[in-house]
Amino acid sequence: MKATLTSKGQITIPAGIRARLGLTAGQVLEFDETAPYLKAVPAFEIEDMQSVVGIARARLKKTSKQWLDETRGLALPHK
Repeated sequence: MKATLTSKGQITIPAGIRARLGLTAGQVLEFDETAPYLKAVPAFEIEDMQSVVGIARARLKKTSKQWLDETRGLALPHK
């Protein structure tokens, strides 16, 4: 897929890529300036993420480790 950069530095992300990545209008992307290629990831607000910390413990009465072990199996020790 190709896209053309405008004189204002804007680019349209092709619809197929937006759909595959679940990107929606108004979503903020964060660019990695250290990558040797163009790399953008959906940005998130730290406050929004912190607001949900502990919800699983309160609702499921389990720690995150207990919940992960239950849903994906016990982790094997590294050798």
